[in-house]
Amino acid sequence: MGSTTLEPQWRRRLTRLRSQVDQISIPDIVSREMPQDREWCDVMVAGKRRRIRFHDYHEIYGIPGLYEKLFYEKLGCCSPSRVVQLLEELLVEFGDDPRALRVLDLGAGNGMVGDELYARQVQRIVGIDLLREAKEAAGRDRPEVYHNYLAVDLTELPKEVEEYLRGQRFNCLITVAALGFNDIAPTALIKALDLVDTRSWVALTIKEDFLREQDDSGFATLIRQLNRDEILQIQAYRRFRHRFSITGDPLFYIAMVARKLADVPEALLQRQPEDTA
Repeated sequence: MGSTTLEPQWRRRLTRLRSQVDQISIPDIVSREMPQDREWCDVMVAGKRRRIRFHDYHEIYGIPGLYEKLFYEKLGCCSPSRVVQLLEELLVEFGDDPRALRVLDLGAGNGMVGDELYARQVQRIVGIDLLREAKEAAGRDRPEVYHNYLAVDLTELPKEVEEYLRGQRFNCLITVAALGFNDIAPTALIKALDLVDTRSWVALTIKEDFLREQDDSGFATLIRQLNRDEILQIQAYRRFRHRFSITGDPLFYIAMVARKLADVPEALLQRQPEDTA
């Protein structure tokens, strides 16, 4: 199966969504020093104006079409299509069929990444997110995409949920635009890696700032350790424009595709959140 370049699925999906968004207004005067997780906009929904902070995902998911119109149509986000396409390129290179993937979609949100995988006829996709609102939005807007979707905290998994996830025999872990900003902690990523089989594909994106030596989020240290200890073998590493900020500046992320070569050591699994920072 050759690599395919598909029209981003959000465009097709948005035409079918019953969007309640009448207008999105980006603030005119904004400091270029504003952190990404503090950005905001005003939204006209059903004739009423609301102020929405970009990282208040529970509010955004509750408004059909807002996530797509804001981040993808207005701010040019392309991360789901870019990382899934990169993953597909590696699969083709290694002779693996995308349709044989059993994917754990970590930080699945309202299903943007799952939609890209579904369009490539991926066998099974299970979504997981901290937010109940994310699960509800994915079920509302993309009911056919996920085999199952769980609103749980990976760092505090009930025994029966962990048994279910291990029983899926995942051979791919994907997480897009969900690492950092206190959305998903390094400890949750470690647990997700533990839940997928050895030789699994691992595809992720992360803001480039979180991979710098001076960053204190814990991800730079963790990814270096996973690579150094040969738990992950990085196959592709690509810098790309995730989206534009509200000031019009490009926000650059790193897309990585790797293979899981070995089990996650128990010592790494037992680390406390502060140990990975």
